[in-house]
Amino acid sequence: MNDDLSNCSASEPFALRVIGDDMTPEFVDGHVIVIDPGGKLKSGCYVIAKHDGGMIFRQLVIDGTQYRLIAARPGLPEILLGGIEDIVGVVSQRAGKRRSEHKRYD
Repeated sequence: MNDDLSNCSASEPFALRVIGDDMTPEFVDGHVIVIDPGGKLKSGCYVIAKHDGGMIFRQLVIDGTQYRLIAARPGLPEILLGGIEDIVGVVSQRAGKRRSEHKRYD
């Protein structure tokens, strides 16, 4: 993924495929998620964030001025973000192989 988010296309929604089971049962391996860089941040929303030189998909927990990322699967460590600037975008939709797997997150 291109880390240069300063161009015009940085504000356009984009899609990614979920790889792995860190976010099960809500998101399973193979689901396609749509990320909105201009989406509204709120505690409990799902986000893509910069972490450790790459990107990570997690649920956001806002606690005062602290931003933490948690996995849906138990046993994985929480991640403390440096700040709101580490968040690339908010998940707005999920799609899977079946229509029943499609869901909006507004």
